[in-house]
Amino acid sequence: MGTSQSIRTALIGAGPRGTSVLERLLANWRLRNPSVSGPGGAAGLHIDVVDPYPAGPGHVWQPGQSRLYLMNTQAFYPTVIPEDPELAAPVAGATFDKWRAAQQDHPLASLTEDERAELSGLGSEDFPSRALYGRYLSSTLDDLLAHLPDGVTVRFHRTIATAVRPAGNGRFDVELEDGGPLTVGSVVLALGHLESRLNAEQRELQSGAGQLGLLYLPPAAPADVDWSVVPAGQPVLVRGMGLNFFDVMGQLTEGRGGKFVAAEAGRGPAAGPRPVRTELEYIPSGDEPRVIAASRRGTPYRAKANLAGYYPAGVTLRYCTEGAVARFAAAGITPGFDHDIWPLLQRDALWAYYSTLVRTRPDAVTDPGEFLALLQEAMRPHAHSVSHWEAEADVLIAKHVAPDQRLNLPGLAAPLAGRSFASRGDVDSAVVEYLLDDARRSALGEDDPVKMAIGALHHGRAVLKTAVADGGITDESWVAGLRGWFESFVEGLASGPPAIRAEQLAALARAGVVSFVGPDPKFALDRNTGTFSAASPWVRDGAVHARTMIEALAPANRVAVNVSPVLEQLLAHGLVRPRLMMTVEGTPVETSGLDVIPHPYRPVGANGSVTEGLFVLGLQLSAAQWGTAIAAESRPQSGPVYRSGQRTLRDADEIARHILDR
Repeated sequence: MGTSQSIRTALIGAGPRGTSVLERLLANWRLRNPSVSGPGGAAGLHIDVVDPYPAGPGHVWQPGQSRLYLMNTQAFYPTVIPEDPELAAPVAGATFDKWRAAQQDHPLASLTEDERAELSGLGSEDFPSRALYGRYLSSTLDDLLAHLPDGVTVRFHRTIATAVRPAGNGRFDVELEDGGPLTVGSVVLALGHLESRLNAEQRELQSGAGQLGLLYLPPAAPADVDWSVVPAGQPVLVRGMGLNFFDVMGQLTEGRGGKFVAAEAGRGPAAGPRPVRTELEYIPSGDEPRVIAASRRGTPYRAKANLAGYYPAGVTLRYCTEGAVARFAAAGITPGFDHDIWPLLQRDALWAYYSTLVRTRPDAVTDPGEFLALLQEAMRPHAHSVSHWEAEADVLIAKHVAPDQRLNLPGLAAPLAGRSFASRGDVDSAVVEYLLDDARRSALGEDDPVKMAIGALHHGRAVLKTAVADGGITDESWVAGLRGWFESFVEGLASGPPAIRAEQLAALARAGVVSFVGPDPKFALDRNTGTFSAASPWVRDGAVHARTMIEALAPANRVAVNVSPVLEQLLAHGLVRPRLMMTVEGTPVETSGLDVIPHPYRPVGANGSVTEGLFVLGLQLSAAQWGTAIAAESRPQSGPVYRSGQRTLRDADEIARHILDR
């Protein structure tokens, strides 16, 4: 069925999600209008794309940023082009991995020398730079524009959208900082990562820094920061050891001329040949600051295992399956996370660990076959109550598994918990030991029980994204369980950096360039010494001091505090509102995302009304979807294909079809 009228829509945000909506509009338009003669014909589609940053890469993925900023996923993973056979076929483009392979065979003339050099050695299982992914996004957009279907025009506005106002007859005026307004029939908010107002503590630190002549770098996208202002040779406090920490680490070390080299770490016994294991050594340039790192855990995120796919092939979920969680909805039950869903995923993590342990270290288990059979029986979901199955499993594990080989699942995310340290030097030694052990486990891949337990959690996270979306769990368990404790727990285990980063950090600590504060640090502005201070209650050395403090954190993803002219205007005029959820005590809590109704996602206004023609995609859906930071994964070549993998692309497709239907 063809389109009989002209359509004009505005996409606010031109990063990966905005690009996905553009791509889906082109694909669905071509499917519906195979014979439209051109924009001057009876029907046409005009797309206005509004973003101050270049379309395609948007803000985060600029091709010109430092190549030391690595992606957190391997080359085979990301895409902005869907591979779902149920969706309209793309007009152009491919996954990042296919683009990578194509550039290695027939590189674009526009590629820079740095891009060609990175591509020449980049395999499917390697971690690309964010800059190279930005080049993919830019190249994909160029390819889409070169294959515009008949009847479609696209105009880019390199400016900020300041307001979206209803203009009557189902239309909107989109006001621009530079030009406009644009009168359109629909608007897509694909705002992506936004700046955020500082919290009370951060404002106090920033204000105090200004008064005392200190340097305070608040949360920011790492590529937006001028790292040259951080003084060399001086102590620098860095708060946070998640993914942004490794970006900071790279800029203040390799980014200042330091080098990592392979160093022989030790040989096997003299009798018989044994492979020589190498560790990294850091050669300082002399321009580095003295980094003092701190986080609640006291350690960085665990590194990713070396795998051939995004999920370990040897781990198959038995309990927390898509079918198991779907049965709750089929029975008319809205499950709780802690009571209903986590016990299933916990079983999968235990089974992945102990089945891998039996396979790789049978000497650590007495009667391995009997143990696994009894463990499987104990964990049958229908056999026992939540408390009883855990107690029975604990008895079995205590009987059959050597004490030093038992899984402490909560302890994986807090390896220093329960330990006290006489000095920060002792903390440094403990963290280095943890980093090297973690890197060793990553190298073992599917043969390491710990990494396979984490792999089960990673599998389960994909199932959970579908299970909890759109009110799939109770509000109180979303607030207290999923977001309250599980999110930070699983991110610290399954969302870590490439293993090379753990090895590099260990080398930096051995070289004296990086040291650590210890768990549960308390930060303050010490006006007596005119410095920032940090101290761990578990380290007897006392506080450390520095005149520079860096927040190694991304800006808060909370719509109520995000700094965006158009979002602030929409909130002020009641066209959108943050979603409220009820705690178990019946207290309303403001969540991080917009209140929306599916599908596609449209914002709910302050008075409860829904403005048709206004759509939301991406990070601002964080109260309706879980795990919105990852846009879309390409279809895996083997193993399970989770519906959550290309959820964003299907959301974009739904938006595109509704726009064309209006």
